[in-house]
Amino acid sequence: MIDVLGKLCGGLVASCQPVDQGPMDRPEIVAAMAQAAVAGGAAGLRIEGVENLRAVRPFVSVPIIGIVKSNCENTPVRITVRVADVNGLIQAGADVVAYDATDRPRQDDRSDVLKTILAGGAVAMADCSTLEDAQTALMHGASIIGTTLSGYTENTANDANGPDLDLLRVFSKLGAFVMAEGRYNTPDLVLQAINAGADCVTVGSALTRLEHITSWFVDATRGERQ
Repeated sequence: MIDVLGKLCGGLVASCQPVDQGPMDRPEIVAAMAQAAVAGGAAGLRIEGVENLRAVRPFVSVPIIGIVKSNCENTPVRITVRVADVNGLIQAGADVVAYDATDRPRQDDRSDVLKTILAGGAVAMADCSTLEDAQTALMHGASIIGTTLSGYTENTANDANGPDLDLLRVFSKLGAFVMAEGRYNTPDLVLQAINAGADCVTVGSALTRLEHITSWFVDATRGERQ
């Protein structure tokens, strides 16, 4: 665990998650994205899906944070909802497994998901929305707390377009490894995260979702014409 956290500390994690059902949503393309991100200096990767992770693992030596996203009935929770997902990710080579650490109901209780991560020998990363989420996760054995879900839950939703730097500063006082994640889409925001106390920063859409990136520039050209 110390080795994984040491490799991530002070670095950037590239979240290689193409748009669902998009033309780049194929394991071989995700593997290529991952290799390109590492060539650019990424200290780690965040990979969604067992098949994608299995495709990436042979080509990189940096730590991989694995997740499985699900669309389940009767719950808004999507990130590593099931114990079975944890086992699949670890078997595919995940060094870290991230899970939804909010208190929202889901198929398998968050405590069971966390126990399975730890029992499998992986590092547990808690994707949090609040201070309470982080405190509970740390109390039960998570090693990484992330601001991932701030702004994406019913009780934290707001109109802010930027990352939750205030929550990041609060997390930095808990004495744990802190991952800044969620709407970090410029180098300046990454620097702000480090200055606010993040041990590591995850960047996703701005690196690997070409459809989203293109739309940002397209919207700018349309704005110029108005």
